[in-house]
Amino acid sequence: MAARRPARRRTPRGQALWTMSLPASIAVSIAAASGLVVRERARRELRGFAAEQAALRRVATLVARAARPEEVFGAVVSEVGQLLAAPLSQLNRYDPDGSATTVVGAWASPGSVVAFPVGTRWHLGGRNVSTLVRETGRTARIDDYGDAAGEPADAARVRGVRSSVGVPITVEGRLWGHMSVASTQEQRFPANTEARLGNFAELVATAIANAESQAQLTASRARIVAAADNTRRRIERDLHDGAQQRLVALAMQLRAVQAAAPPDADGLRGQLDDLVDQATAAVDELRELARGIHPAVLAEGGLRPVLRALARRSTVPVRLDVRGEGRLPEQVEIAAYYVVSEALTNAAKHAAASVVDVSVEVSGDVRNGTLHLRICDDGRGGADLSGGSGLVGLKDRVEALSGRLSVRTAIDSGTCVEVDLPLDLRSGFG
Repeated sequence: MAARRPARRRTPRGQALWTMSLPASIAVSIAAASGLVVRERARRELRGFAAEQAALRRVATLVARAARPEEVFGAVVSEVGQLLAAPLSQLNRYDPDGSATTVVGAWASPGSVVAFPVGTRWHLGGRNVSTLVRETGRTARIDDYGDAAGEPADAARVRGVRSSVGVPITVEGRLWGHMSVASTQEQRFPANTEARLGNFAELVATAIANAESQAQLTASRARIVAAADNTRRRIERDLHDGAQQRLVALAMQLRAVQAAAPPDADGLRGQLDDLVDQATAAVDELRELARGIHPAVLAEGGLRPVLRALARRSTVPVRLDVRGEGRLPEQVEIAAYYVVSEALTNAAKHAAASVVDVSVEVSGDVRNGTLHLRICDDGRGGADLSGGSGLVGLKDRVEALSGRLSVRTAIDSGTCVEVDLPLDLRSGFG
């Protein structure tokens, strides 16, 4: 059989163009193979998109439930590093003056390199992703660390970094920090890396804004509580130094008048006796009122003696267990006093309890420790934190100090009020 000659046709300019007609089976095979390649590429892209969306959802869930910023930071660098197959991923916060950057979240792929420890700090300057993002407020990319410079670049080279991409994190209009990925391979990051990082950076910015708003709210509530406590102390001093002293002086003057009354003025003496008794009763009531506003023993001796005084005055027997020595921050002592005072009052008025156990313990030190309170009675139970009782106000006071108050109660099984108060009252997230 003669070989098939190539077909010859003319171009518009008359030039000959030779074409080869392929057998139909071969053409079909090539088309099928091309379709397989396209479909496989599409499947890979779809899997990558699904993985990215799943990672974003996991981070978004943390942000939505108001997880601590540190928890969000750790999750996002892990998600980003694994999603982009980057040996290193990192989250940095800039100093307010823009002179340095601090690592607040870091991740490294297992067995490749070691992540930079959280808290690592570098001064800015030179040519590196941290400095470029800080200076421009935009994304930055370095595909070759051979000519990179500055402290961040030097630290990156020690870990074998060859390229890096970073995106800014902007919180309510200000540049807060940046997130970056780094590679130890020669292959550069894809062109869409900045956009994919940016999606996670927006979630981080939301988490930071939420945390700062919560910190500002907590600080505001703490200032309100402190102002109220200062007002109570002022009222207590005014009552003690003013009205109470005048009533005491009045009682003494009445006794002097009574002593000077004629012996035969029995009626006048009786009236003076009544006036002295009323003045004395008024002094006692005023003293009790002043003690309830702000007990002097708390300011003078601290939590242990004031709780002992509460236990002595309680109409329900109290078993008191106070562990820990020394003074605590003033606001913590005041909050603990009011919690115990309210719990004892509730036990006496509503619980029909026969005994109340009060335990106080401090874990850690004054700088980073926690005060634990536990007040449990054996009464009828049924306390309701949402019913508008005094416990609601105590919960607000405790939460204003970044603490936690919980109530466990059951009918005929008593009530337990548990409180955790941090001793370090500094709040906020810079």
